[in-house]
Amino acid sequence: MIWKIILFLLMTFVIVAGIAFPIVPQPSNWYEFPVIPGLEEKAKIIFFHVPTAWLAVIAFLMAMVYGIRYLKNKNLDEDAKSSAALQLGMVFAILATITGSIWAKFTWGAFWHWDPRETSIFILLLIYGSLFALRSAIENEDKRARLSAVYSIIAFLTVPFFIFIMPRIMVGLHPGSANDDTSGPVVDFKMNANMQLVFYLSLIAFTILYYWMWKIRYKSIIINEKLEKK
Repeated sequence: MIWKIILFLLMTFVIVAGIAFPIVPQPSNWYEFPVIPGLEEKAKIIFFHVPTAWLAVIAFLMAMVYGIRYLKNKNLDEDAKSSAALQLGMVFAILATITGSIWAKFTWGAFWHWDPRETSIFILLLIYGSLFALRSAIENEDKRARLSAVYSIIAFLTVPFFIFIMPRIMVGLHPGSANDDTSGPVVDFKMNANMQLVFYLSLIAFTILYYWMWKIRYKSIIINEKLEKK
């Protein structure tokens, strides 16, 4: 119960800070953020956009890990854990796409530009979306779990390339692209200590939230499977 209270306090603080804390040229108070050239007020979206993208990667990694565990012990509980992670991975990937598109609209003038970063997340959504189609097309649970596990492993092998490599070696609009002299506003530490604190607290809060959601979804899958067998 204590961790739920901590999660509530963290999320509340991150949301309030992300919305209400002002961005000023020369911060002098603990609740003030610095101006990041080219981003200004739009910089606040990193408190929500980056954590969702981060959790999409973590969720897809978990889907692969539990897929491997299923192939080793053939326990359908492992498939349920993999499926729960997969579903949440799609949710957070979509949220990352939406928040990124909103940022793009106010920064670049349109929601979508087929920037390498946008293209890479779109391809990943197609790859993992196909896995949902595969699972829904197979009725035999053992065969579904086996093929899903293999697919999850192969699919995750593409994640490092599309998330960490492709957007950095190609010319693009997104911070951290090949034509960007910096590594982006987060890595380049243009944020002051206060802004960095809120950013890292947002990562912690969203990660705890994800784990809670994952446990709930996993348990609901197990319950649904038991009800279907009755």
